[in-house]
Amino acid sequence: MKHFWILLLVTGFFASVPCVAKAAEETAKTSGSHSVLHKVVMYIPNRLLDVLDIVRLRVRVGPGLAVDARATKVASAFVGSYASVYAGLPGPRNRPMPKLPFGFESRNGVQASLVDATVSGGIDPDYGPAEIGVGVQALIVGVDVGVEPLEFVDLLAGIFFINLTGDDL
Repeated sequence: MKHFWILLLVTGFFASVPCVAKAAEETAKTSGSHSVLHKVVMYIPNRLLDVLDIVRLRVRVGPGLAVDARATKVASAFVGSYASVYAGLPGPRNRPMPKLPFGFESRNGVQASLVDATVSGGIDPDYGPAEIGVGVQALIVGVDVGVEPLEFVDLLAGIFFINLTGDDL
């Protein structure tokens, strides 16, 4: 049991709790950059999170009918409506705090390229800028799959302590 709590602490699970996340973000804003010791201590957790950022694989359960396809933000489209709970790999963090692998999500409307007339609720998918993927919601079950190539480049740069996407803890 002790190892379970250590794993949660090291992987940043507690950083996803709203009050902890807000305190960490405020500290990051005021402190500028992290110390060398911080970067060394967080090296392994940051590389693990970088690996998880590359792939999105979410299963959704809830009512709706929707379809979306994306090959970057500019070449993307969505039409439909759904409200669901999800579980799985959440995809790129797009910020330092890790995302939970489960939650509530809803999206309604139409989106084509940069013209977005959708309304999202809960935790929206928060797609990466170069993410390639598809999603579908068919009545009660849905899936959202994607790959973010920029996160792979961020992982490779992170090996050399370079944080291209600004998402290291």
